[in-house]
Amino acid sequence: MIKTPLCDMLGIKYPIIQAAMGPFYTTKLCSAVVNAGAFGIISHTNLLGVDPVQSMEESIHYVMEHCKGNFGVNIRVARLQIDAPALQELIVRLRKEDPEIRERLKMVVTSAGNPKPPALFFKEHDPDLLVFHVAPTLYHAMKVDGLCDGIICTGYEGGGHQSYERVNTTVLVTEAVRHCKKPIVACGGFSDGRGIAAALAMGAIGVQMGTRFITTKECEFHPKYKEFILRSKDSDTMVCQGAFGPIRLLKNKYAEEHGEILPREAKKALEQQLDLDAIREDTKKYSLAYEGDIENGPVLCGQSCGNIDDIPTVKELIERMMKEAEEAIKKLNTYLT
Repeated sequence: MIKTPLCDMLGIKYPIIQAAMGPFYTTKLCSAVVNAGAFGIISHTNLLGVDPVQSMEESIHYVMEHCKGNFGVNIRVARLQIDAPALQELIVRLRKEDPEIRERLKMVVTSAGNPKPPALFFKEHDPDLLVFHVAPTLYHAMKVDGLCDGIICTGYEGGGHQSYERVNTTVLVTEAVRHCKKPIVACGGFSDGRGIAAALAMGAIGVQMGTRFITTKECEFHPKYKEFILRSKDSDTMVCQGAFGPIRLLKNKYAEEHGEILPREAKKALEQQLDLDAIREDTKKYSLAYEGDIENGPVLCGQSCGNIDDIPTVKELIERMMKEAEEAIKKLNTYLT
């Protein structure tokens, strides 16, 4: 059996974190991941017509009722994410009011923005809560190192939001392990047990996965979304313009229309205008994909799609991956002389 410091930090059996995949829901998926012995994450959901704060509270209560282990939540903290402070206050309030939530809601994963304000907020108002932040480069990882309890190093292979710097996972994780003091979780391109073994060999204490968990029976994503991933190859994704910067999607009509990525400074200038109508229009497109229109909506997906060919239960997937990881590590040991 493989046990790493991540298992002790989060109170889990397996060193696997299910990635947040906002603006979509991962509430049912989170419950299934927790019940299977890994760490589930509730996504920061803001689909069309959804109140993100109310949705988060409802999702937390759902997970509390449908699983028995520990879990976390994601808060996107980009400049455009004006609901982030209210979500932070919600988490602190729920943990303060309910001892069981305080016991089981172990971690907040912040992403897509500056980690300092939320890290300082939680340190002041709820210092027992673990805070990890998603970092796409060594520069960002080192800034997180002095603020948070752990760093999720997400490479360019991953689906969803990406950085302008385009650093791949193997490069990012190995240099972050070398230069950072806080524990590193590897993310971006992981879909099987061999990947887990590789991440541990690089010095990470676990992996975070998104795309592989979409294609499970319990995940609430539309069947057409899952089928699109199953028939896709590693070369079938592209990086496009997203709400917060570059974003990796499966190639479809939407992706082709959003293929031109704005320079960083031009993107910042647009964000300063805070065009809420444009944001609502973009959110509407995300709702299309979530509801099964896989041509006209953005289908977030990582390059690991080429290594996915089935839709197992979450429990079947995790147990299979951990068995593969153990076998891979044992095989590596035979190379020692």
